[in-house]
Order: sequence, then C-alpha cells, then structure tokens
Amino acid sequence: MYKIIWRRFRRNHLAMAGLAVILSLAALSIFAPLIAPYDPVKIDVYNILSPPDSRHLLGTDELGRDVLSRMLWGSRASLKVGFIAVAISISIGVFVGALAGYYGGKIDSILMRFVDMMLAFPTFFLILAVIAIVEPSISTIMVVIGITGWMDVARLVRAEFLTLKERDFVAAARTIGMSDRRIIWRHIMPNSLSPVFIAATFGIAGAILVESGLSFLGLGVQPPEPSWGNILTSGKDNITVAWWLSVFPGIAILITVLSYNLVGEGLRDALDPRLWIENE
Repeated sequence: MYKIIWRRFRRNHLAMAGLAVILSLAALSIFAPLIAPYDPVKIDVYNILSPPDSRHLLGTDELGRDVLSRMLWGSRASLKVGFIAVAISISIGVFVGALAGYYGGKIDSILMRFVDMMLAFPTFFLILAVIAIVEPSISTIMVVIGITGWMDVARLVRAEFLTLKERDFVAAARTIGMSDRRIIWRHIMPNSLSPVFIAATFGIAGAILVESGLSFLGLGVQPPEPSWGNILTSGKDNITVAWWLSVFPGIAILITVLSYNLVGEGLRDALDPRLWIENE
C-alpha cells in the first residue's frame, strides 16, 4: 500500500516540488551555523541598511546585521515552532478524538462540547491573550500554538474511530477478550492516521504563519534571536528606505507555507483510496 501511495504522490509534480522545497529548507536550517556568512546578531555600524551587494547578498538591517544570515538562522526558529507546535496539537487531538470516538455516549458529548467551545474562540486572539499573560519566548509560542490548535484533529480522529470501531476486525478483537486500550492503539489507531498526516502538514504551514505574525507584532521570538517575523518588523519600520527587509522574508514565508500546502494537497489525493482505481 505504501508503494501505491508513494507512486500516486510522486505523480503530483506540484507536491513533489513542495517536498523538494521543504527538504531544502530543512537542510538550510540544520546547517545554518555552517552556511551563514556572518554572525546573525553581530552589529555593524558601518553597514547599516546596506542594500544587497556582493558582501551582503540580501542586504543588512537597521543595526548592520546581515539579513541572509538572520534568515538562515530564523528558519530554524520558524520550522522548530511549526514542527513542535503541531506535534503537541496532534498528540492532544488524537487522544481526545480517540476517547470520544471509541467510547461515545457521555464521554463523547462532554469532549465534543469542549471542542465546540474551543472552536468558538478566534484562535489567534486566544493565542494573543495567553501570550499577554506569560512571557513571550519561542518555547511559549510552541506550547501555546500547540494547545490552541488540536480541535480539528480531534474531530477528524473521532470521525475515523466512529467508523472503524464498527468493523469486523474490532468485533473479533473484543470477542477474544482484548482490552480497550489494546484495541484502540493496536488496531484502530493505525487505520485512522491518514487524515492526521494531512492535517499535520497543513498545521505546520499554519503554525509558521502564526509564529511569523506574533513575531511581527513583537509577541513571538524576541530580539536579538532572529525569526522571519521580527525581520519583517524591521522591514515595516524602514519600508521606504530598505525594501529588502520586507521582500526577502516575505517571500520565504510565502514559499514555505505554499510548499507545505502543496504537499498536504498531494498527500490528501494520494491517501484517498477512492481515487486509486479512477486514476490507475
């Protein structure tokens, strides 16, 4: 089955292009300490707001710091937030959705009403409210995005469990006396993760956008630590004299988010068995 999924995914040229960009960005972020031509926090008063040239390929900011170096290091912060925040949200969502879908009844009603209540709050403003109470930091951003973004995953997993728990293989497992925990994690969970993988891909793109927005507002990654969002803040303050501070990080965010969305679309098509026969 995995060969079929990979073959179908590989046929989607846009998804493959997105995957290539994601892998390239991951490599750049991992090797940023070796690739970055300058120290991302080193101030150079002789090169303040220098335009792109042979020495500083993407120019410098208002403190003379190299923008290319800051963007390479900033990719680490953005991708770290994306992956860890989504890992937190997926863990919570899978746990809540599995309990609600498998046991049903009052447990399902209580958990889903809590999910509905969480969905009623605008997520970004809920994040702003939490960050206003605690000290902004990259760790805080990851946790807050994670604990405010699990509701859709919970609903997806619940829907899968409601269907799968009625299948014959689950009835057979109950017949031989298997425990609920073993049935959930050994038999139902592996068969319900396809939509979770798709949601995770889209979730990483959303988390990167949220982190960039928070850093742009000064509530995310705090200077002097670089992120794409706080580089954009410098661009906003110097938009009339330093266009490169807005253009390059903006393009980086656009390409990254678009790549994850393309991969998510490709996964959704590749994991849909209804399309296998139609397109084979």
